[in-house]
Amino acid sequence: MASTTSSLPAARNPVLRRALSSTHESDSAPSTADASPIHSPRPSSSSTSLSSMASEAEQQDVKASYGKLIDTYGNEFEVPDFTIKDIRDAIPKHCFERSYVKSMSYVFRDMFLLATTFLLFHNYNTPEVIPSTPVRAALWGVYAFAQGLFGTGLWVLAHECGHGAFSPSRRFNNIVGWVLHSSLLVPYFSWQISHGKHHKATGNMERDMVFVPRTREQFASRVGRLVHEISELTEETPIYTLIHLLGQQLIGWPNYLLTNVTGHNYHERQREGRGKGKHNGRGGGVNHFYPSSPLYEARDAPYIIMSDIGIAITACALFYLGQRFGWSNMAVWYFLPYLWVNHWLVAITFLQHTDPSLPHYTAEHWNYVRGCAATIDREFGFIGRHLLHGIIETHVLHHYVSSIPFYNADEATEAIKPIMGRHYRSDTREGPVGFIKAMWKSARWCQWVEPTEGAQGAGQGVLFFRNQNGLGTKPAKIPAPSQ
Repeated sequence: MASTTSSLPAARNPVLRRALSSTHESDSAPSTADASPIHSPRPSSSSTSLSSMASEAEQQDVKASYGKLIDTYGNEFEVPDFTIKDIRDAIPKHCFERSYVKSMSYVFRDMFLLATTFLLFHNYNTPEVIPSTPVRAALWGVYAFAQGLFGTGLWVLAHECGHGAFSPSRRFNNIVGWVLHSSLLVPYFSWQISHGKHHKATGNMERDMVFVPRTREQFASRVGRLVHEISELTEETPIYTLIHLLGQQLIGWPNYLLTNVTGHNYHERQREGRGKGKHNGRGGGVNHFYPSSPLYEARDAPYIIMSDIGIAITACALFYLGQRFGWSNMAVWYFLPYLWVNHWLVAITFLQHTDPSLPHYTAEHWNYVRGCAATIDREFGFIGRHLLHGIIETHVLHHYVSSIPFYNADEATEAIKPIMGRHYRSDTREGPVGFIKAMWKSARWCQWVEPTEGAQGAGQGVLFFRNQNGLGTKPAKIPAPSQ
């Protein structure tokens, strides 16, 4: 749906549109909690004197159609109104160029790291070289962690293939992506199709495929309360949060593949009728392995089958190796690193789309530009930028133009910051330590979404995270229904 501000004078003037979206920090409401990530992006020219070009009256007209929107940090939020053309035009043309040689060099590099690490530990982490059993066990733990990082690097490169960012050839991309993802027990084409739908509907409460948050009503139902009682709930215990996080990180990825647990649950709307009577969760008929799943259309069936074949080939190879070398060895060599890969994948995705500063939108008030801006860049230092190919640090840009290869994403990110202005979000504080801390923070702060209390008109369709832990902006007080 088009923005409700499209009839205003500012909407017809790209410079003025950007000015209206570049409000200075001092214009936002004082934070009631930690500083919002919009206050700590990398330096850019997003907040400039351009804002003086927009009269105060025009700014008030823009805000009036939404009312006062407050994010979870307590900062005032404005809906983005720049266009995808503004974004694409700002990116240097060479950033779109993809290289077979450069992309494949990263594949070979990551495979070399995996092979070399295996050979070093297999040949030297032995009783003959290291007699101490506890020391050897600890070193195998280091091995699993390192291999998990290198495996995640290959996962990210297959992700590049799925978006067409790996090379100019779609067929080449799909061959490389299918091989890499299958080796990591990922159904490549099945994931590619559902992930593409995530990109087309990011932040849309009815169509998004990744970490769709609960609404206030859904959260109330989960805890057995009425909607109007949510603002009066007692604090959730930290141990419960920890257990939830551990479950999410250990089984979140296979659970998503098998049950679509964090995706939308509006499958009855599937245009071919394949979603009739189907729902997320065990036994609901919604997963990434059935050609009949409502996540797909009939024409996708051959690709789903090909994905399943890739998984089957890898499973057979792992079974043979387990029989040949022993399952305890395979547990250390493959399955522990596999759990680390799943952990990083879930953590990265969770933190790209879950943050107290991020909005979500009802279907009628969502559009592509708004959805892409409902993401956040973070920082994971050397590991993120080199081993994980920048997937953590340049995710906002990736949502706007997913075909840009990762090795050009930093430059393209810098190019779009002036266009996005204060709508570009990053949380780079404390680097890798801050990334890990953000998992806990997001789990405690981001429990459900609801409109800002007192939001008007279209503002009712802009939803923000709230929580029962007394953190940040308090949930809206809803009067009990009259008897």
